[in-house]
Amino acid sequence: MWVQVVRVVGRARTRLRGTGDAGMSTSEYAVGTIAACAFAAVLYKVVTSGAVSGALQAAVERALDVQF
Repeated sequence: MWVQVVRVVGRARTRLRGTGDAGMSTSEYAVGTIAACAFAAVLYKVVTSGAVSGALQAAVERALDVQF
């Protein structure tokens, strides 16, 4: 009985773990790094734009002007 349970658990672990490569290759790291840099550049442009900058400044000013 226990031998069957051990076999089933072993097979389930093998399926969950997968049989392919466990890590990324150098090209996948390069593509991921480029994508992250592009996303950071777009996010920087959005946050430093006039409309967003003004909205953030207004929100901070409202938060600092709260009466306790």
